[in-house]
Amino acid sequence: MREFASDPPIESRVGDALRDADATVAVAESCTGGLIGSLLTDVPGSSDYFDRSLVTYSYDAKLTALGVARESLDEHGAVSEPVAREMAAGVRDVAGTDWGVSTTGIAGPEGGTPEKPVGTVYVGLAYRGEWGSGESYTRVERHEFEGDRTQIKERIAREALSTLYDAVDG
Repeated sequence: MREFASDPPIESRVGDALRDADATVAVAESCTGGLIGSLLTDVPGSSDYFDRSLVTYSYDAKLTALGVARESLDEHGAVSEPVAREMAAGVRDVAGTDWGVSTTGIAGPEGGTPEKPVGTVYVGLAYRGEWGSGESYTRVERHEFEGDRTQIKERIAREALSTLYDAVDG
C-alpha cells in the first residue's frame, strides 16, 4: 500500500496540519474499506486528531450509521455526489469532529458502467464551523483512477487525504 506514497507521505502531512490547526477528523469509507483510517493510524500520535473510521459498505450501513437519506440512495445510488456529501457530513456530525471525509466508488474489477466506470470515486469533505458562523460546508469531488483493485483503493485513499490536507492547510 505504498505504491503511490509521496515523501513525506500524505498521512503524515495531514497529521501535522490537523495537529497544528488543533482539529479532528472522522472518516466514512465505502470503497476504501478502512484504508484511510489505516493510513492515518500508521502515524504515531494520530490519536491527537483522528477520531474514527466507519466502514459503511452497504446501503443499510450508510443509512443507519451515517443518516444518508434513503431517497439519495434510491435516486442516485451509493456511488454518487449526494451520497458522498451526506456521508461526509454524517460522519462529521456523528463523531463531533471538525472534519468529515468520505469515499464512495467502484474499485473493480467489475461493477462499472459507461456513466460510472471502474475507478470512479466521489470524495466528500465536510467542515464544522462554529454555530451561527455560516462557515460549515460540504463539498464533493469526482475522480476516475486506473489500475487494479488494490491500486485504485490506494489512489482513492491518498486522494481523500490530499483533499483533506489542502482544506486544513489552506
